[in-house]
Amino acid sequence: MAMNPFRKLTTQPLTDALTLLPHHRRRDRTIRSDSPALEVMTDLAQTRLITVHAETSIDDALTLMIQAAVRLLMVVNERQQIVGLVTSRDLNGEKPIHYASRERVTRDAIRVADIMVRKAQMEVLQLGDVELARVGDIIQTLRASARQHAVVVEPNPGGDELLLRGLFSITQIGRQLGIEIEPSGAVQSFAELESVLNPS
Repeated sequence: MAMNPFRKLTTQPLTDALTLLPHHRRRDRTIRSDSPALEVMTDLAQTRLITVHAETSIDDALTLMIQAAVRLLMVVNERQQIVGLVTSRDLNGEKPIHYASRERVTRDAIRVADIMVRKAQMEVLQLGDVELARVGDIIQTLRASARQHAVVVEPNPGGDELLLRGLFSITQIGRQLGIEIEPSGAVQSFAELESVLNPS
């Protein structure tokens, strides 16, 4: 019997204000590709979000990631408003090298704001779509965007802004599928995941 094909969820430009959500803890569960997508989402109503100030040096941000055992930080300004995100690939990859060369500065002069993905460049998933999606749909969505993370938002019933509700990580999905994903490259990550989704 043929499996239902997975679908790419719709992303949209992040144009509205984005606010943090209160959190509570949750437990991880073993999942399958046809499990509900919510089972692999880091729900920020249950898990504390790690943030970094935009003016923090990239090496201090990397230290924070290592201490918190995360590979993505949401970036905030002095008013604690979300202004972007930064990943371990941003900090360890070519972005700092290119920035240092272009601006003629040393690595220790580079701030998170210099290399982060700015809010205007972020694309987000709506919680309503995620609630109807499967794990395989999220993998296909991440693959289509060539990203290792996805941000989930929901409307704030008490205001006009959006609430930052959740995060998807290709590494976390792989872990819950029972495979270890190296954060070095999206192509390798998706190949490993697809070997689990579509065994020969």
